[in-house]
Amino acid sequence: MHRGKREPWSVNTAVRVEYCCKRVVVWRLKAIQACQIGVASQGLLITFWACSLVLLWLKRARQNGWALPFLWCFLGLWYCWGIYAASADYVHLKHVHTETRHDAEEQERAVLFALIRLVLVVSDLLAVVALVVLQSYADPAAGADGDLEEPLLRHSSLERAAEAELELSKAGRRWQLMYGTLHYLWPDTTPLKLRFCFACILILIGRAVNLAVPVLYKNVVDVLSRVSHDTHANSGLSWPPLRTPGCLMKHVYTFNEVFWPWVGLYLLLYFLQGGSPGASVGLLSNLRQILWIPITQRAYRRVSMDVFKHLLFLDLNFHLHRKTGQIMRILDRGTSSIQTILAVVLFNVVPQVIDIVAACIYMASALQGWVALIVFVTVSSYIPITVLVTEWRGKIRKRMNALDNDKEARATDMLLNYETVKYFTGERLELRGYGQTIDRYQREEYLQMAVLNALNILQSCVIFGGLAAGLAVCVHGIAVGSLTVGDAVLFLTMMNQLYSPLNFFGSYYRQVQKGLIDMENMFEMLATVPKVRDIANASTLQVRGASVAFDGVTFGYSPEEPVLKGVSFSVDAGHTLALVGATGSGKSTILRLLLRFYDPESGAVRIDGQNIAHVTQLSLRGIIGVVPQDTVLFNETIAYNIGYGRPSASQEEIEHAAKVAHIHDAIMRFPKGYNTVVGERGLRLSGGEKQRVAFARVVLKNPAILILDEATSALDSLTERMIQASLAEVRQRCTTIIVAHRLSTVLDADQLLVLENGYVAEQGSHAELIAQAGLYATMWQRQQEGSFVGSFGDLAGLGHTNGNGAAFFGRFKPSNNTSKRSALVSEMSFDEGTEVDDRDSVDELVIGEHPPHEEAAGQRRATPPRHRRSRSETNSEA
Repeated sequence: MHRGKREPWSVNTAVRVEYCCKRVVVWRLKAIQACQIGVASQGLLITFWACSLVLLWLKRARQNGWALPFLWCFLGLWYCWGIYAASADYVHLKHVHTETRHDAEEQERAVLFALIRLVLVVSDLLAVVALVVLQSYADPAAGADGDLEEPLLRHSSLERAAEAELELSKAGRRWQLMYGTLHYLWPDTTPLKLRFCFACILILIGRAVNLAVPVLYKNVVDVLSRVSHDTHANSGLSWPPLRTPGCLMKHVYTFNEVFWPWVGLYLLLYFLQGGSPGASVGLLSNLRQILWIPITQRAYRRVSMDVFKHLLFLDLNFHLHRKTGQIMRILDRGTSSIQTILAVVLFNVVPQVIDIVAACIYMASALQGWVALIVFVTVSSYIPITVLVTEWRGKIRKRMNALDNDKEARATDMLLNYETVKYFTGERLELRGYGQTIDRYQREEYLQMAVLNALNILQSCVIFGGLAAGLAVCVHGIAVGSLTVGDAVLFLTMMNQLYSPLNFFGSYYRQVQKGLIDMENMFEMLATVPKVRDIANASTLQVRGASVAFDGVTFGYSPEEPVLKGVSFSVDAGHTLALVGATGSGKSTILRLLLRFYDPESGAVRIDGQNIAHVTQLSLRGIIGVVPQDTVLFNETIAYNIGYGRPSASQEEIEHAAKVAHIHDAIMRFPKGYNTVVGERGLRLSGGEKQRVAFARVVLKNPAILILDEATSALDSLTERMIQASLAEVRQRCTTIIVAHRLSTVLDADQLLVLENGYVAEQGSHAELIAQAGLYATMWQRQQEGSFVGSFGDLAGLGHTNGNGAAFFGRFKPSNNTSKRSALVSEMSFDEGTEVDDRDSVDELVIGEHPPHEEAAGQRRATPPRHRRSRSETNSEA
């Protein structure tokens, strides 16, 4: 090595382990020859040898990107060498301590002993070969310049090393998920903790019963066999000619002697057990389930509340970049997986492991060591096969989840945009895209099911091999007299008890695997840290007059594209500020910063001189009322949606707010009035009705700061004027910030802020800005002159409101009769913001309270009758 260059930790450790392994090999051979501590020394050799290979593979995985997980290598080596060591040393020690009876037996034993020693030597040679291979990587001369790492680094890449690190960390993440699940498992109340302890006690009692049932069954068979043998012997001696002097009859058994204690106790334990381990008909399992129900319910409630609480407190940026359907699928699968994992692990996996260990220990002590070894080999072979194949299926399942999320998100997006699909006749496009997502999902689903069936075949082969080997040992033992029929029944019964739930072990592992995968996204979401958070010891916002100030605020949704650039302005308490400017100039961004959906990159936003970054978000948003441009309502009643502004409000206060928003009369025309359910996102209401509900909600809240974001865009002129009059009284009690594109709606604002490309271009009242003859004056002039800019072929949906409050809606057909069209429009003297269809000549004028496009599909109230008029009547009335 070069001086001063430090060797990697894995190489230093590997060299030391290599030396220890060499010494252990020598110690082990001496121990075997002395017939002492053979199993212990073999275990040490296995441990050191496996650790050496693990370190080697770990080192290569970090440099060459080997995809073989070192954890499975370690467990696989330990398992294989453990099986060999247990069998070889058991047979070796047994034959050494057994006295020779016949020459043939001695010769057979000598041959067997020689084979065992040969296998031991071969195993030692393999271990030495492995150490030599390890030494070749640890030899400083292996590199061209004496550097160990140089030859390997020449063929490595940072990307592959990073992938290897990610692969190695998967097991750690799974254990973290299990720990997170156990966090919700342990109850948080004393009664539930007692239930949990009693359920665990019942689990332990059930394990004892499962072990006792085969033992009692063995005794029952032995007793019945002995009774049957004695009875037949007595029946043969009952014939007088067969009786000879000195010949005694066997004992005559009574029913109680035969039935008690073994048969009766067996039936009692069978009733407690329910016929097989894990059966749902047993008394113990049913009592345990009754105790467990409130625990799982509490765990489900805790995780659901934690997840939704976390989602509600995440920043707006998170929700803007996630699809609602995808989030709901993640939550649904994650919360249900909590219950599944808790039930499977605690009531199936853990009891099954206890049963396997107890069965192996008992059969090794009561029967033959070979029987216990067969059971252990079979079970321990079944589990790794299941785990490895299921790991593969887990990767497929993860891809299926991603495709399922895409499928559900596509379907949800398609249904939420139903009207847009209809507008653009996109049915075929949406169905084709949805069908493609289904096809991709089903390809992965087919692969998963094929792997599942292959796993079932492998599991059946393992179980069949173990059962055949065990039966062969039992039959041989009965033939030579070392085992009884009861021992064979004990083996078969215990194997059945182990294999019956073992058949479901793959299912259990798949459920746990699926649950961990499903929970992974949920816990990742829980681990998401909101970018906008309350500082430590944040104070409550103290409102005195609700003045608002922006001091040199710079902000961008991405660092390279700032939206606001050093914006500064202030609004006095009780005054009105209007934000105007082109689309993308930063008007809505100012509102989001005021609500603290985002934090500015520089500068500060203050209310009454208090930096909103230093106060709690709840106190900040509690004083602000918002009427958005796109009003989204809950799928609840109208009363609920209005009362959402102040949940403690009475019905009278809700109705008063509705009257102020001029929506009360429309609500009362619904059959159920205020108890009418508005549908998902309020789709049963028209756009104007939804905006008026939003107005009523804000009126009920009575905020200190009122934000109107194009709040009258969906209203007709008459309703807009009435609501503006109502809002004038509301605005006197609060500070108001209005975002408007139609400048005529903000003429009475105390101050107008003109934004352009993220800067404050102009600032002042309407008259002052007109006098400056700048950007605002140009916008005002264009809107005044541009109500009918271009040909009428560019206009759509203009309408007119007369003095009686009725709205006229014209329908035109395309033609070149521009003079007739212009004269008609001139005579109707449309107000700004009214709408006329893109037609050339008027077919009809519809007089009514609401324009036709405000009719909500399917769920509309009865409206006043509309009167169709001819063209001449229309022109004369206009």
